[in-house]
Amino acid sequence: MTKETLTYSQHARAIWKLGLPLILSNVAQFAIHMTDTIMLGWYDVTALAAVTIASTMFFVVFIVGAGFSQAVTPLVAEAAEESDETRARRIGRMGMWLSIIYALAVTIPFFWAEDILVAIGQDPVVAAEGHIYLQIVIWQMVPALLVWTLKAFLAALEHTAIILWSTAGTAVLNAFINYLLIFGNWGFPELGITGAAIASLSVNIATFLILVVYINRKLPQFELFRNFWRSDSEIMKRVFKLGWPIGLTSLAEGGLFSASAVMMGWIGALELAAHGIAIQLAGLTFMVHIGFSQAATVRAGRALGRRDEALLRRGGITAIGMSAGYALVTSAIFLMFPAFLVGLFVDPSDPARETLIAVGASLIMVAALFQLVDGLQVLALGLLRGVQDTTVPMVMATVSYWVIGLPTSYLLAFPMGFGATGLWFGLVIGLGLAAASLLWRFWGRSVRITPTPALAE
Repeated sequence: MTKETLTYSQHARAIWKLGLPLILSNVAQFAIHMTDTIMLGWYDVTALAAVTIASTMFFVVFIVGAGFSQAVTPLVAEAAEESDETRARRIGRMGMWLSIIYALAVTIPFFWAEDILVAIGQDPVVAAEGHIYLQIVIWQMVPALLVWTLKAFLAALEHTAIILWSTAGTAVLNAFINYLLIFGNWGFPELGITGAAIASLSVNIATFLILVVYINRKLPQFELFRNFWRSDSEIMKRVFKLGWPIGLTSLAEGGLFSASAVMMGWIGALELAAHGIAIQLAGLTFMVHIGFSQAATVRAGRALGRRDEALLRRGGITAIGMSAGYALVTSAIFLMFPAFLVGLFVDPSDPARETLIAVGASLIMVAALFQLVDGLQVLALGLLRGVQDTTVPMVMATVSYWVIGLPTSYLLAFPMGFGATGLWFGLVIGLGLAAASLLWRFWGRSVRITPTPALAE
């Protein structure tokens, strides 16, 4: 195996080639959630608030299990670089096993979703509608986690086009089903929030089937589903060991925003709806950073498989620069057009429109401040996962989000009286500390790769 010497521009092209389909697929995936938000916002503000808090509850549980899926990417990338198709298959299969086991284990508590939402201080009407939504959406936990695992497997092998097209196609399907079932168009029943839930479940099942067919036809050499029910304790332990810190790190980050949604609900239903809109807009731009992070994970995993520290360092610098440059552009857009962006989500005839836009616009302006730090912290996590360093970063992230960020949000929002805007400033502080500590971890320790004897000679 020979080392690969690339210029920064070549690294940028490689990251862009790998990352663009991932970015667009992330945007398409997010469009599914944004479609729900827009259509329910036009349908009813209470329904919007209910989906905001209910989907937050679902996401908090989902993201922990997704850690096993995300562990598949660096492990398969390393195996692929070493031309070990058998190990890649074993990793993918055990990733699916862990996803299924986790999904089945976490389903039961959702049957008491309304009681849980009321217990955490949500409005009873919002909690009741959120319960209706979750009773359908919970059944997508298994297919959704399997979809994430298959996408991780494909990304590691740099088969990213199918990830894009399958996600884009099902995003269109989601919008179509929403149009039919939320509003009752073309003779279909008007189901409101229930219609949105049915659409979400249908999309995840469809995406899973598409990816299974693609892998069987285009990547038969991996035989991913061969002997699917055969256990593999060695590989399962490895995926679990790498995946659980990823899941808990994602929980710490996702939980930060979920807790902020809960606290926003304490302020009021209108503020919660504005928070939901602002999160959607900030989340949409964040999909690009996630794409860069996913590409960085694959490139770092490949560099690890080659035992090439120079490749890892140059790739890391390039990915960070690309993410930071994009963040500056989106921050400028948020600062220039906050009210216009929020207004896209609200029915022009809604009597609360002006107040909702005012609150949402103030949050969007704060979101502009954390575009850079949010992008950098997720990019650092991607690089660290690529070199299979996940446990210490989990601790760093958790401290940043929960010991610093969340208490600061509470302090600014309630005792200091800054309300919704203060709550979001606390998020900026937590994310900023996470970015600084995780980047220090990567450049201070994890970037070092000991060459193999063959490469060291």
